[in-house]
Amino acid sequence: MKRRRWLGTLGVGAIASVAGCTNGDGDNSDGFDSGDDATETPLDELPLIDAHLHVIPQETLGRDPLLADDVVDWMDRHGVDRGVILPLASPEAYPVLAPSWWAVQQAQQHPDRLIPFFVLDPRTGEAYGRDVLEEQFERYVEAENARGFGEYKPGLEIGDPRNEPIYELCAAYDLPLLFHSDDKAFVDDADHTQLEDVLRSYPEVDFLGHGMGWWARISGDVRQRDLGGYPEGPVEAGGAVPRLLSEYDNIYGELSGRSGFNAVIRDRAFGREFLEAHADQLIFGTDYLHPGHDVPNFELFDVFELSAEKWAAIRSRNLEAVLPD
Repeated sequence: MKRRRWLGTLGVGAIASVAGCTNGDGDNSDGFDSGDDATETPLDELPLIDAHLHVIPQETLGRDPLLADDVVDWMDRHGVDRGVILPLASPEAYPVLAPSWWAVQQAQQHPDRLIPFFVLDPRTGEAYGRDVLEEQFERYVEAENARGFGEYKPGLEIGDPRNEPIYELCAAYDLPLLFHSDDKAFVDDADHTQLEDVLRSYPEVDFLGHGMGWWARISGDVRQRDLGGYPEGPVEAGGAVPRLLSEYDNIYGELSGRSGFNAVIRDRAFGREFLEAHADQLIFGTDYLHPGHDVPNFELFDVFELSAEKWAAIRSRNLEAVLPD
């Protein structure tokens, strides 16, 4: 049994004593009923892990650098217990790269709070050979104790053969892969046909979907031109995201950034049903990127009322389940 399924089985019993959950004052301004009549427990008593944080080594786009100390201070102010530090290693990812070696070193300054991920651009293997790619991959896992791979944001199609060594190595080392998809990076069609082929071909790998392209596909009326933005209006049935979450247990929706927030808030009735139906495959994150960055994602806890069990899964349990021992 995969570790996430084992933890999921334990998770229900582990929080069975937490009978209910409130978003603060108990007022449900959207009219949603959690269906839980038992004693309520404040939401902020549930552990919270942010699956998507960054460190940035220098000023860019008029934004100041962001270091590990800054991130931990921000976490303290927002009630975040632990967070994942994601490097940016492809030219499509960000104007200033945050290489894996540096991002891992930053995370290691706060080992009780920060979880290091690493990322390698697949074109490294193309330029220098697969052996070099494998050596770097092994070093980050074995010597640096990195716990996952990402943010994966190369300017390639998802089905590009140059990605295959990355998928294979994540499978071999049992690492989750957090990807960013939009209209320029990790590209796919509106139905996520290439991603579905990858999910089917690499069932051992847990993929964490993020970015404008991934979350725009929550709606069945998505068009290619929507994959780089934040579509508005009601969500139409038939979107690739709900379908893939229903059909594959190795794909998760990572709710960070404006894209993740927008996907569930644009149609609140649908958003409530989506969170309820897929709580065991959704992961909280913010994509905090620079000092003073105003992220909206914490508002989800105020807008939607779910049971303690479902919020516990989204806030921490699902991420913990996909991380290697």
